[in-house]
Amino acid sequence: MSFLSALFNSMPGAVAQGLIWGLMAIGVYITFRILDLADLTVDGSIATGGAVAVMLIRGGCNPVLALLAAFAAGMLAGFVTGMFHTRCGIPAILSGILTQLALYSINLRIMGSKANQAVGVDKYSLIVSQRYVREFSGIKEFLFKNPLPLLLALTVVIIAALYWFFGTEKGSALRATGSNPNMARAQGINTNSNIVLGLMLSNGLVALSGALLAQFQGASDVNMGRGAIVIGLAAVIIGEVVFGKLFRNFALKLLAVSIGAVIYYIVLQIVLQLGLNTNDLKLITALIVALFLSVPYWKSKMFRVKAQKGGARHA
Repeated sequence: MSFLSALFNSMPGAVAQGLIWGLMAIGVYITFRILDLADLTVDGSIATGGAVAVMLIRGGCNPVLALLAAFAAGMLAGFVTGMFHTRCGIPAILSGILTQLALYSINLRIMGSKANQAVGVDKYSLIVSQRYVREFSGIKEFLFKNPLPLLLALTVVIIAALYWFFGTEKGSALRATGSNPNMARAQGINTNSNIVLGLMLSNGLVALSGALLAQFQGASDVNMGRGAIVIGLAAVIIGEVVFGKLFRNFALKLLAVSIGAVIYYIVLQIVLQLGLNTNDLKLITALIVALFLSVPYWKSKMFRVKAQKGGARHA
């Protein structure tokens, strides 16, 4: 099989995974860009979402209700991080690390003290499954079996809901808390409660992503969230670098983050199809993230040099 053929066959799976991780990246965007906080809870809460969803589905629960339960579990994890930060005075990054550490044991408890639990699509009713990601044989199969239409629709619905929420008084107060907390407090805004709310909303989306990812892969694993924050930040940075000048609207900025996750997974697939060892996946991830993180710096440096040359000519 040629390189292009193999790459083409891997694209549906890469896009599906990108859309799932894009929801997690939107959660990271809320804390990283809107609240201006470094929250490392996500490495644990994404696994919590997967564990909750899988165990509920294995117990006979409707997969939609399992997603909602995973979202609620993620919000609870964000609440704990928020309490550590606002009520205990622990820095945000350390609060996230503490919650992430605690979630490892909690996730093991949820999964019955097992490191992983499987949910095969043959035995359980799942919303998304990677088995059908290349199913294009007919309209009915594409709409009801292939995960791509559902993931696209879910992404649009979540972005629309967030766009509405952040346009409300409470959402505007949350954005003000991240932009200028001192000014927000001067206007009578309770910044502590907004920080907690933002962390809850962020980790709820992260856990929802974890629940979808576990169903897509057919299993949840206690280590499935390791390095998730890096992928989330990569999606945010890629979205901003590629679409920063085109997408000014808040909803479009969220969409850019989701597309950034898709681009990340496409780049990852290209690299893997070139024959690199899968054991080097973390190294490849770090290099991809470093590359896109460097782009804004080099762009600003290049424009600064051009501006200096232009000023010298006019002097």
